[in-house]
Amino acid sequence: MDSFTPEKRSEIMSKIRSKDTGPEFIVRKLLHKLGYRFRIHSKNLPGKPDIVLKKHNTVIFVNGCFWHHHEGCKRSNWPKSNKDYWIPKIKRTIQRDSESLKKLVNLGWNVIVIWECETKKTEKLFESIKKVDTEKDSTL
Repeated sequence: MDSFTPEKRSEIMSKIRSKDTGPEFIVRKLLHKLGYRFRIHSKNLPGKPDIVLKKHNTVIFVNGCFWHHHEGCKRSNWPKSNKDYWIPKIKRTIQRDSESLKKLVNLGWNVIVIWECETKKTEKLFESIKKVDTEKDSTL
């Protein structure tokens, strides 16, 4: 049973964004600081990647831990209420993500997935993006 009224739940859910989220802004800001130029939310690529670095043939997905079920993350617990709705919905998102990643790789794109929880430690995220850049120039 939901602890909110249907009206209150609707209001809460309406505030959840699928684009231009806080974690996306954090990643974009770091990429920009590193000198990368990019496009966002490319509709002509499978999965509509959050960030496209065309010059580097790389796409970046910034996934929410709950919505995309980040395995092992404390934010990715299965919902305790309305399971008949949420579990199939999240499983379909996981399946769709997998299909999109395979299609992008088959098209020759380098794919990076950054999880919402990884954006909380900006310094660590900054270092991992720089590390990927120095280890493999074709990745970023």
